[in-house]
Amino acid sequence: MLNIYNTLSKTKEVFKPLDGNKVRMYVCGMTVYDYCHLGHGRSMVAFDLVTRWLRYSGYDLTYVRNITDIDDKIINRANENGESFDALTARMIDAMHEDERRLNILPPDQEPRATDHIAGMHAMIQTLIDKGFAYAAANGDVYYRVGKFVGYGKLSRKKIEDLRIGARIEVDEAKQDPLDFVLWKAVKPGEPSWESPWGLGRPGWHIECSVMSTCCLGESFDIHGGGNDLEFPHHENEIAQSEAATGKQYANSWMHCGMIRINGEKMSKSLNNFFTIRDVLDKYPPEVVRYLLVSSHYRSSINYSEDSLRESKGALERFYHALRGLPRVQAKGGEAYVERFTAAMNDDFGTPEACAVLFDLVREINRLRESEPEVAAGLAARLRELAGLLGVLQLDADDFLRAGAEGKVDAAEVEALIQARLQARADKNWAESDRIRDQITAMGVVLEDSKGATTWRLAD
Repeated sequence: MLNIYNTLSKTKEVFKPLDGNKVRMYVCGMTVYDYCHLGHGRSMVAFDLVTRWLRYSGYDLTYVRNITDIDDKIINRANENGESFDALTARMIDAMHEDERRLNILPPDQEPRATDHIAGMHAMIQTLIDKGFAYAAANGDVYYRVGKFVGYGKLSRKKIEDLRIGARIEVDEAKQDPLDFVLWKAVKPGEPSWESPWGLGRPGWHIECSVMSTCCLGESFDIHGGGNDLEFPHHENEIAQSEAATGKQYANSWMHCGMIRINGEKMSKSLNNFFTIRDVLDKYPPEVVRYLLVSSHYRSSINYSEDSLRESKGALERFYHALRGLPRVQAKGGEAYVERFTAAMNDDFGTPEACAVLFDLVREINRLRESEPEVAAGLAARLRELAGLLGVLQLDADDFLRAGAEGKVDAAEVEALIQARLQARADKNWAESDRIRDQITAMGVVLEDSKGATTWRLAD
């Protein structure tokens, strides 16, 4: 039985879809004005993990993740580059998809873009105006009337009276209350704009997700996700807009993943302390980066460092060493490990405990590989199967362990030296065998002898 921590109730709850076996999940996606940084990768991988587990568990999942392709940052960056906003976003969307493929992230079922849903935003905004939850200001902006929504703050546990302390209205705003937020922005010189009942303009950020989610998944759906930095105000404002417009509960469960941190601070472009996904993948194999992101619980923060990536690489090397030399067969045996893995994942996607199960399985494979190789091979296939639910351990073991060898060593030369050493050992010429081993070691290569075979990898 799957239990999920619901940010709305601040407790773990038994997961019960609203409609039989069908699950509808919406996740806030990227604002595409620059390359994705590792913090974005954290969110993408976290909900990819959720997607894989829900489908493995037999749920009929529809996964929607939006793209914000119009906002202040996009407009400013396009102006800096001297290009149109849509040319910029097209490039960044292509780059995002490339990053996803490298990190083995499954594409969402639907990927709506804000600029394709302008008409829907007009309709929801008009509904809010008609119900008294929004108002058109004299300057052409349209604002949401926060004080009218009784449940405001229920997700973040913030109180309106506390929020009002220190809040103020900027000189260019026409709000009735400092807490009111913009639904539609009147056009400014040089900005892209769309016709609307309130004049030329463009949407505010919060209304985008309310419209795209309800358009794709209906007025109520099962899971809404995103980074925990979106809990307030973005997700709080989504609830206020959507529930005021429809009169129905917006999302049944709210899931928020933790941030990537550097020296205790959130990785973000505004703080200029970020590493793009492609920066990191230039130095480390994609599976190493993905394992770093899945081995911590999705709700916890991850402290990014070279040490943490080296630890991730070391963990995967242990897994691949266990797989190396064993034939690819059908998964067989290891039912107790499957049960423990399933229990861990059903407890709010407990990947640290699930990874611990994988390490225990590795120990069992290594214990049996010489005495019972057929049993070990069946367990190795089980290891790949379970690790695949985390999106890792899907490569050939030799390919992973020798990653980066190109340009550093001549693989054909290493193989020839290994054969010469094996012949020397067969001839009981131990001095020559040792000499060849030393020669190979000097090349930065580690030999690993097992029953009937010798394999190699680059030294750390």
